[in-house]
Amino acid sequence: MAEVQVQEKGGKGGKVRSKKQNTRVDMTPMVDLGFLLITFFMFTTTFSKPNVMDLGLPAKPKEDQPKPPPTEIKLSNSISLLLGKNNKIFWHQQDPTSLTDQNLSETTYDREGIRKIIEKAKAGAADKTKFTVIIKPTDDAVYKNFVDILDEMAITKSEQYGVTDVKPWEKAIYDKRVGNNGAAATPATK
Repeated sequence: MAEVQVQEKGGKGGKVRSKKQNTRVDMTPMVDLGFLLITFFMFTTTFSKPNVMDLGLPAKPKEDQPKPPPTEIKLSNSISLLLGKNNKIFWHQQDPTSLTDQNLSETTYDREGIRKIIEKAKAGAADKTKFTVIIKPTDDAVYKNFVDILDEMAITKSEQYGVTDVKPWEKAIYDKRVGNNGAAATPATK
């Protein structure tokens, strides 16, 4: 608490002067109150929770159950998206024999690009209830682009989609389209 210290002098006669009073403020209660407030706010605050993307995966089959047969998806009910390097995305609706580097189409990640392509493919599907988007990230793809495509699945309400590896025949056409030779490019010398 605050104290007032008074100095007393010997009692000589003479003028009565007003005594100077030195004041001293004790800071201990205020420091205690500060620590109490800090601990109160630390215990009552909610820490930010990490943002988690909800990705529905199928249940893993049990050991005693037989493996389900592989799912065949008709080309008329699907579209394949290849996520490439340098923020490029390619799409096709072709089988291994008809896919070429001319019909492996490139688009962008914006609403005028991949969103319109998905909506157009869904509208032209033979069975709209079984329309499936097959997402195939290449080794050069960036995680941000994968998240952008999953966001597009939610925006276009494409509930059936799968993530799989790029097939060797698609990889060959992709490399031809992008210009990868399969080997590292050597710098040109004079």
